[in-house]
Amino acid sequence: MSNVINSLKTAIKEDRLVALVTVMTGGSPGNKLLVWPDGRTEGSLGSDELDHQAASLAAHQMKALESGRTTLEADGQPIDLFIEVNLPLPKLVIVGAVHIAVPLVSMAKILGFHTIVIDARRAFATPERFPHADQLIVAWPSEALKDLELDESTCVVTLTHDEKLDVPALEFAVQTPVRYIGALGSVKTHARRVETLTELGLSVDQIARIHGPVGLDIGATSVEEIALSIMAEIVSVQHGMEPPKVRSQVTPADQVPE
Repeated sequence: MSNVINSLKTAIKEDRLVALVTVMTGGSPGNKLLVWPDGRTEGSLGSDELDHQAASLAAHQMKALESGRTTLEADGQPIDLFIEVNLPLPKLVIVGAVHIAVPLVSMAKILGFHTIVIDARRAFATPERFPHADQLIVAWPSEALKDLELDESTCVVTLTHDEKLDVPALEFAVQTPVRYIGALGSVKTHARRVETLTELGLSVDQIARIHGPVGLDIGATSVEEIALSIMAEIVSVQHGMEPPKVRSQVTPADQVPE
C-alpha cells in the first residue's frame, strides 16, 4: 500500500495524469490500485478480475478527466469503487510563434494553462516576443512534440500556415491522446491539409480529430479576436461540448499577416 501512495505522491508532484482506485465497500475495503494512462498499474484491489475491470473504468475516467464512484460485479459480489483522477495542469502547445500566438498565450495563461510555444524559426521564437510563455522551444515541431508529455489534458494548436511545420506536427498529434487539436487556415487550406494527411496514411477518424478551421465562428478579424475564438473552442471541448463548424471559404485568420 505504501508503494502505491508514494507513487501517487510522485505523480502529483510531477503534475502527471493518474487515477487512484479505492475499494469503498465489498471485497477488501481500503485496497488501492494506481492506474496510469498507458495502462500500467500498481497495487491491487484483491483479485486479477477486479483489477482488470477497475483499470478499464479508470482509463475511461482519465479520458473524461473526471473522478467518480461506481459499482461493479467481481468474484460474485458487488464492489463499490471510488476512482480519483489526479488532474495535471492543462497544457496548451502552440506550434508557430506567429502574431496570433502572442494573445493566445496570454488568454491561455488567464485560464490556467501551462503554455508551450514551438517554432523552428529563431527570428519568431524569441523571449522578447513571448516573455509570458511557460516554455519556448526553438526546434522542428514534429521533433519537439516527441519530448513533451502529450496526455488527455493537453491541447495542440498549429498556427504557422507552413506545411513543413504544421503537417508533421498534426501527423504526430493525432496519434496521441491529446484532448484537442486545432489548425489555423481556411476551409480550402484545411481540405488540402486533409489530402496530405490522408496520403501520409492517417485514418479518417484520426484526421477528424483536427478542428479546422480552428476556433469558434464569432466573426473574428483581429489577432486578439482570433485567439479568443480558439480559446473559446478549446474550453467548449474541455466541457464536452463539440462546437458546430460553420465556416466561409476564407476565414479572417487567413487575412492576418505574420
